[in-house]
Amino acid sequence: MPQAGPLGAAPGGPAPYGQQPQPGGPAPYGQPPHPVGPVPYAQPGPYGIPQQAPHFGYGGGPGMPPIPPKRKAAKVWGIIGAVAGMVVVGTVVSAMGIRGGGSSSGGSDAGPKYRITVPQTLAGGEYKLAKDISQQAGSAVPSDGDNEHNVKAAGGQYSSGTKSLVMLGLYGTIDDPETTVDHTIRGMTRDGKTEVAVTDKEFTPSGGGDSLTCGVDERTEMGQKVTLTFCVWADSSTSGNVAETDASELSKDPYSVDLQEFADKADKIRSEVRKPLG
Repeated sequence: MPQAGPLGAAPGGPAPYGQQPQPGGPAPYGQPPHPVGPVPYAQPGPYGIPQQAPHFGYGGGPGMPPIPPKRKAAKVWGIIGAVAGMVVVGTVVSAMGIRGGGSSSGGSDAGPKYRITVPQTLAGGEYKLAKDISQQAGSAVPSDGDNEHNVKAAGGQYSSGTKSLVMLGLYGTIDDPETTVDHTIRGMTRDGKTEVAVTDKEFTPSGGGDSLTCGVDERTEMGQKVTLTFCVWADSSTSGNVAETDASELSKDPYSVDLQEFADKADKIRSEVRKPLG
């Protein structure tokens, strides 16, 4: 399996189109420290892949994780917004990457067909939708690649207390799900700011079912180390990436993360967002 290894927003705001803060003071509650436009492409790398993660801003409104004291607030939300963009970059890599040598269990005639939805809550109501990022992600992710065809993107930024979570998926036709998982995970470490902290491995949910590939990355953003836990899955018609960080412990020890527990959570989320097509 691959070697490599997203986040949050608050409900109700127009992020990433935040207002520019006035000089001399911290960014207003829930607003990014500078305006953010639609997801851009950076300088292309192999296969035309962007080298830098697009930045996702925050909106304001109730339900946001508690804000750290004053000047730290804008920095924390800026960090989490930037980390969220890693998920999109990984998905772009997946959609544009060359098909690998994994066993092909996908294809147009393989298995049931699903789509990815963006519910108002995830994990049995633990996380609440802060921002639907489907449009921004869709503008960055190509609809056709060597391994994925006629794909659409759907995803959202969610929050639960101090925790921020991004769910981003693709649905269409996937020739080789293993290649999709591989490229998605490797894509998140292409920007030079993110490193593998705990090598990804396959986990079977405690309740049984299809496996997920989970790991922990560390990203350096604005001089701050950020611990990012993620799980990725793919089948013949969908792929998904679920990633979480916590504003209260951005630099959490990666080896203290219970990946089986997170895999169980990601499996529950998969069942909530993956719905039959038609």
